[in-house]
Amino acid sequence: MTERTIRFRIDAIPTADGAGVKLRRSLGAQRGLHLDPFLMLDEFSSDDPDDYIAGFPPHPHRGFETVTYMLDGRMEHKDHMGNTGRLDPGGVQWMTAGRGVIHSEMPRQREGRLRGFQLWINLPAAEKMRPADYRDLAPEAIPESVPAEGVHVRAIAGQTRVIVDDAESILRGAVNPDRERSTDPLLVDVALDAGRRLTVMLEPGHNAFVYAIDGVPRVVREDDAESLSAHTAGLLGPGDRVTLAAPDDAPARMLLLAAKPIGEPVVQYGPFVMNTREEIEQALADYRAGTLTAA
Repeated sequence: MTERTIRFRIDAIPTADGAGVKLRRSLGAQRGLHLDPFLMLDEFSSDDPDDYIAGFPPHPHRGFETVTYMLDGRMEHKDHMGNTGRLDPGGVQWMTAGRGVIHSEMPRQREGRLRGFQLWINLPAAEKMRPADYRDLAPEAIPESVPAEGVHVRAIAGQTRVIVDDAESILRGAVNPDRERSTDPLLVDVALDAGRRLTVMLEPGHNAFVYAIDGVPRVVREDDAESLSAHTAGLLGPGDRVTLAAPDDAPARMLLLAAKPIGEPVVQYGPFVMNTREEIEQALADYRAGTLTAA
């Protein structure tokens, strides 16, 4: 058994997207700054409606998947396929852009706090032109586990084993899809009371990272612990497990993400992610011609 440790840190930088929504971007903040197959991670969080009220009006995507996870507030998704879904606190939207999708994500509130994450997961070349797909997961559809006092886990995607206080249990996420996802993603939200820790088993060949949501999460190896400050992604090195902990004097909350790398070229232009420049040019031509979403 080999414990994973933090090998690289990415501090999220303030930016804006959509119609001016203020957010922080870690993965994807610079060209090439990603962890195969994870392309981008945005955290949006504000109590000021001016920071989010304009939302993300209709826009296109091709070649990857988006996962939106709400912590506070409400948003509504609409797309060209006729799907409408409301994201409530704790809810998840999983969208496969595939060949092409045109959608919007707009706030369903005029005041109060809006907080959540959007993750982009790449698709291999063989799946980039598959039909678009959308899945809306209500908060109650996300499995929640309390394997021990002071340890709370929400399993969004994937399946793994977790160990706490020498007791082992199986963790099964809401997204174990009808079709096999070649990247086999694992997404879990871990909340720990002060001084508590949790070990999560990971596939040795999968890339993984931890993102600090609240507090100062720690990645532990034997008697050593590496801390993650707010708005920071900690990319993990090799191994088959990771031990997450909270400081002795305060709770901590974090996202743990892992997936099988694709190992293919990544060419991105705005909302399109393909393998070659020619494919990007084709995506732009299809969008301009109104055929991006054609079967």
